[in-house]
Amino acid sequence: MQPRNSRLNSSALRGAVDLAAVKAAGEAAQKAEQARAERARQNAAAEAAGVDPQGAAYQLVIDVTEETFETEVVQRSTEVPVVVDFWAEWCGPCKQLSPILERLAEEYAGRIVLAKIDVDANQLIAQQFGIQGIPAVMAVVAGQLVPLFQGAENEANVRKILDQLIAVAEQRFGIVGGAVAPAGEAPAAPRRPEDPALTAAHEALDSGDLGGAVQAYQNVLSEQPGNTEAQLGLAQAQLLQRVESLDAQQVRAAAAADPKNVAAQLEAADLDLVGGHVEDAFGRLVDTVGRTFGEDRDTARLRLLELFEVIGADDPRVTKARGALARVLF
Repeated sequence: MQPRNSRLNSSALRGAVDLAAVKAAGEAAQKAEQARAERARQNAAAEAAGVDPQGAAYQLVIDVTEETFETEVVQRSTEVPVVVDFWAEWCGPCKQLSPILERLAEEYAGRIVLAKIDVDANQLIAQQFGIQGIPAVMAVVAGQLVPLFQGAENEANVRKILDQLIAVAEQRFGIVGGAVAPAGEAPAAPRRPEDPALTAAHEALDSGDLGGAVQAYQNVLSEQPGNTEAQLGLAQAQLLQRVESLDAQQVRAAAAADPKNVAAQLEAADLDLVGGHVEDAFGRLVDTVGRTFGEDRDTARLRLLELFEVIGADDPRVTKARGALARVLF
């Protein structure tokens, strides 16, 4: 098992250039030019009134509802790429991903806008977009839908995906957003320097010092609660630590003897995953969620989400298991 996820969703925008025919792209570029002219007029008016023109243009992070979707997302997408974050209050991975998206929206300073949609409060939009699992992130550019990724991603991967989105928006539709680098310079998002504490945690995990790795990742998270890479590293270290002292034969016997024994099913699922039987691990926990209630159900569900993170959100086995989980929950 690899100690960390180094997955890169570099194909996330592969189909973006085929979103519309040449005519549609030309019309979108024309609309974008008109929107930029209107924004320039608004900015000039704001400056004359003593108001910050950037603040007058648009907010970088907005909460969107079914009533405001057309204005806040579709219409706004003619002047800036709109990244849409589908989330819910009960969704643990959403709470990992959303702070990353919000921070990057601020750092990109107007080259994207982040629209947050609560799927529980806006079920119609979620159905129209075909959302089957959250977090799910899409973009709208010139009124055209661009799927990005599903599940939690680390900050480095999100940056690369957003860089690709910005490039496609400019090259295909002539949409450059609010903050643009001077002519001749390519826009570049600021990069965070490598964190020595996170590096030390990775090295401890690589060397098999599971206790040291757990403590090191926890130290990082105490200072940076939203650090997704540390959260994923901690999940992997804790998984390996949990199975370290297990007697596989006893665990599997207990799980087989009592399917409703949640603790036994959790241990067996951990062993399945470490042994490479990923689908067996996921299927076991989905079945456990389906046959339990209350606190037991929540315990099994949270462990399953943890194991999703260990494997990687873009793995097809995770996608399939998310669908199965949704079916037993709803």
